[in-house]
Amino acid sequence: MQKSFIAQLLKKNTTKSSKSVGSGIGTGTGNQDNNTSIFRPVNLQQVIGREQQKQVLEVMIASVRKKLSQGQKAALDHILFYGPPGLGKTTFARVLASELGTNIIITSGVVLTKPIDVVSILTNLGPGDIVFIDEIHRLRKNLQEILYSAMEDFAIDVMMGDGMGSQSVRVNLEPFTLIGATTNIGLLSGPLRDRFGIVQHLDYFSDQELFLILKAAAQKLKIRYEPEALLELARRSRGTGRIAIRLLKRSTEFMEYDNTQILTLEVVKKTMRALHIDKMGLDPVDKKILEVVIKHFNGGPVGIKSIASLLGEDIQTIETVHEPYLVRLGFLQRTQRGRIATDKAYKHLNITRSK
Repeated sequence: MQKSFIAQLLKKNTTKSSKSVGSGIGTGTGNQDNNTSIFRPVNLQQVIGREQQKQVLEVMIASVRKKLSQGQKAALDHILFYGPPGLGKTTFARVLASELGTNIIITSGVVLTKPIDVVSILTNLGPGDIVFIDEIHRLRKNLQEILYSAMEDFAIDVMMGDGMGSQSVRVNLEPFTLIGATTNIGLLSGPLRDRFGIVQHLDYFSDQELFLILKAAAQKLKIRYEPEALLELARRSRGTGRIAIRLLKRSTEFMEYDNTQILTLEVVKKTMRALHIDKMGLDPVDKKILEVVIKHFNGGPVGIKSIASLLGEDIQTIETVHEPYLVRLGFLQRTQRGRIATDKAYKHLNITRSK
């Protein structure tokens, strides 16, 4: 009765989140093109690559299904996905909801600002529901603390009343799964990180995996293509599925503009030239970062704040979107003294290193 009363009280309070039932398809967080849901897999079998992660998740799903078949209440253990953006963290959350036929609430650590935001979500969950929090490392400390008992005991303490007459009420929750996603696991507090039963790192896709992702997307778009065209897109997609889909959509627009019936290698190259994306997948901001380090600081070392200030870019965007790929390519090194441009960066930009 207490939980029902409190849930009704909190139901009027809304958070910036989205809810999807069963299929795991709804409105995600982050900067994405519209209508990306048609490209999303709806079950683990459709997920390309990620074999190690899929194997673990298949076992977890089988365990929950067995308990449910025996009439028990059950939910997946809490899961933390970490890695660069665009590598499938949200997709995995949606797929898990689809596999188990449960509701999924999608929100972000940025938009959850008050305790009632978290409490209102938790108290309205059904058995086995999934809460996905993107950028969970940006969740305020007092909100993280609410999650401690919710994740461990499926219960929270809610303060009722004001002043001397206030009292703490223990509210039991339905078994649920919290799936957190972060681009920087080091910024996540230890107590919260330790409460996740599964921690999975998502690395960049290989060119071959991106080719398969693009092939599946092209089939859904019902377009004809040259295999070489998709391979070229894969090479320029920075190892990221989201970017691969975005570049495919831009290329199909150029194909339609040129009134051609097939996506050719030449159309893709024309699209890349228009977008200023080079053969290594570097975009204008990537190149500007390297040029700042080389031209303004003689190759470094230089601090990230100085780079961001000269570019007029957000530090977090540089650190999470651009820098990991430049480091992966061997164009940039991160040291305790700052960022350093490598010989490979000089060569790629066709700049002679000053003596």
